[in-house]
Amino acid sequence: MSYPESAPARRPAVVLLAAVALLVMAVAALAYAVVDLAVLGGTVDAFRSAARDTSAGPEQIADVVTLLRASIVLSAVVAALSAPVLAGLALGLLVGRNGARVATWVVSGLGLLAGCCSVAVLIGERAAPLQLGSGEEAVAELLGLVGDAYPSWWIPLNAGLSVAQGLGYLVVATLLVLPAANAWFGRHRSTAPTMPSAPQAFTPAPYQPPSAPPAPPYPPR
Repeated sequence: MSYPESAPARRPAVVLLAAVALLVMAVAALAYAVVDLAVLGGTVDAFRSAARDTSAGPEQIADVVTLLRASIVLSAVVAALSAPVLAGLALGLLVGRNGARVATWVVSGLGLLAGCCSVAVLIGERAAPLQLGSGEEAVAELLGLVGDAYPSWWIPLNAGLSVAQGLGYLVVATLLVLPAANAWFGRHRSTAPTMPSAPQAFTPAPYQPPSAPPAPPYPPR
C-alpha cells in the first residue's frame, strides 16, 4: 500500500529567496525615495539657471518648475509607499500565507508593467523629443532642458533601477510557482482550521408497549 508524499515541513529555499528579494526591493525603494528628494533642490536650481538663456517668460518657467517638482515628489511618494507593501508581502510569504503569494503575483505583474513603461519613457524622451505646436516653442525649449537639469548619473540610474525592478518582480513570481513553493503553501492551506460540523440530530427509538406480566404459578394442591 502506497502513501501520498507529504509536504515539506521546513520552509523551502525558493520561498526564502523570494522573500529576501522582496525585502531588498523594499530597501531599494526607500533609498530611491530619499535620493529622489535629495536631488530635487539642485535639479530645480540647474533648470532655472539654464532657462534664463531661453525665450520663455517667467510664468512659463514657473509652470515647468512646478511640473518638475510634482513629478519628483510623486515618484518619491510612490517609491516610499511601495516599500512597506513589499515588506509585508515578504513576511506573509515567510509564514506560508497563500494569500500573500497571490498578492505577490499581482504586485509583480503591476511592477513589471511599471518598469517596462519607465524604460520606454526614458528611451522615448531621448529618441523623440516632445514636439509642440506653433507658438509654444518656448515651452518645448524648457521641457528639453529638464533632462539636462538632473545630475549626469540620474538618468542612467533610473534606467538601471527600472530594469532591475522588472527583473526582480519576474524572478519573485517565477520562484513562487516552483513545485517546492506549491507544496509549502499547499501544506499551510490544508492545515488551516475548519469549522466543526453540526452534531447529528438524535433520533428517538420507536415506542414499544410493555410486555404482559408473567402468569402467577398455580397454587399447590
